[in-house]
Amino acid sequence: MKGYDFIAIGDTVTDAFIRIKEASVSCDINKENCQICMRFADKIPYESVTVVPAVGNSANAAVAAARLGLKSALGSDIGGDYFGTECLNALKSEKVGTDFVKVHKDAKTNYHYVLWYEDERTILIKHEEYDYSLPDFGDLEWIYFSSMGENSLDFHFALEKYLRDHAKIKLVFQPGTYQIKFGRVMLAGIYERTEVFISNKDEAQRILDTREEDAKKLIAMMHEIGPKIVVVTDGPKGAYAYDGETAWFMPPYPDPKPPFERTGAGDAFSSTFAVALALGMSVPDALRWAPINSMSVVQYVGAREGLLSRRKLEEYLANAPADYQPKKI
Repeated sequence: MKGYDFIAIGDTVTDAFIRIKEASVSCDINKENCQICMRFADKIPYESVTVVPAVGNSANAAVAAARLGLKSALGSDIGGDYFGTECLNALKSEKVGTDFVKVHKDAKTNYHYVLWYEDERTILIKHEEYDYSLPDFGDLEWIYFSSMGENSLDFHFALEKYLRDHAKIKLVFQPGTYQIKFGRVMLAGIYERTEVFISNKDEAQRILDTREEDAKKLIAMMHEIGPKIVVVTDGPKGAYAYDGETAWFMPPYPDPKPPFERTGAGDAFSSTFAVALALGMSVPDALRWAPINSMSVVQYVGAREGLLSRRKLEEYLANAPADYQPKKI
């Protein structure tokens, strides 16, 4: 159970993508709040269902790391049901270590339903309440930490202590829904110990309880609460990074065709950026890697299929437009 380069910690889930056609989207005047609408109390036909096991922020990161050349493992919790076995098999097929996946014999595995309409998705989520415990990960340099259930607060405190006792470990924190709800004060020790923080712009605003729209100010504000390197993504507009001295803007990698399904684009960016740093790259070089995996993932269904090998990612990088470069801001 020793010798891993990169361990991702967080809940694992099976996603069932239900592709629908008979729906519409209704937005407010500023297009900030949109709702998917379907006929109520009716039978609505769907086009297809695609089931993707062993996904979720951390599982996606572990797979991305393995495909890019690191020896990676996942620390997670699953049920002792058919879907748990399916998740384990999927991880093993990706050469992701499962030493730290805890199987709860009488529990269910997380299972989410993804309403897939056009190129976007609305996800119906349910986190099972596992009895979380922190294993001894042995000697390693990088931990990637992301989404966990509502009852996981004590696990966060245990991880905080573990990180204090293992000063050489570098923490990448991509907060999930409940971690954002816990608040930055409750998780102050995690933020202070974070080497790399990654979120989208809306999540960063919620964590900081601010309406600040200037991305450069936003990443500086996030840096002040502890993380050494801050990355904030802004969807198809690009991403911003700050290491305490220099701030950069990174444009997206051009899509070869319109996105097919957007689930996992953020995870692909976050995990690829972290893996690049774990491989010894600089922040600007990591910024050039990350959007390529995002571009690839949205051409497929689900968060895993489009994740690239290092050879394929570097092929895309070699063919990038001349202006595909991080710009100091």
